Amino acid sequence: MEQILEKGQDANGDMLTSLQKTGYSEIAARYYLEKPHMGSIKDADQTAEYIGSCGDTMTIYLNFDGNIIKEAKYEVMGCAGAISAAMASVDLITGKDIEFAMNLNDGDIFQALQNIPEKKHHCIQLAVKTLHKALVEYNYGS
Repeated sequence: MEQILEKGQDANGDMLTSLQKTGYSEIAARYYLEKPHMGSIKDADQTAEYIGSCGDTMTIYLNFDGNIIKEAKYEVMGCAGAISAAMASVDLITGKDIEFAMNLNDGDIFQALQNIPEKKHHCIQLAVKTLHKALVEYNYGS
């Protein structure tokens, strides 16, 4: 997360300012603009897709080393709230065990993001539900 904040003003400076004016913290806005964990993982150990009530869609890709999450990426078709929540969740779970990730909740991601607009809080729930779906399927089969 520190890397995201250290970059300062860049080509996305105007967008960063706009997002902050609408209620996104700097860290949340930078997760959206930089998308550090966006993409797929070829030959992932586990994938899962979840469609939110708003229509946003997330796919998570996970690789494990035993019960440790070695690598995670999301593909997100959605808004800034959905993308920033997914990116923050990856920073929270990478290098952690499955039990830790299963206990991750909306509050943990909100705390990592520091702030997003209230009407976007459901985006955090979507990231958590997508992650938990993948972990349950990995542990118990789909």
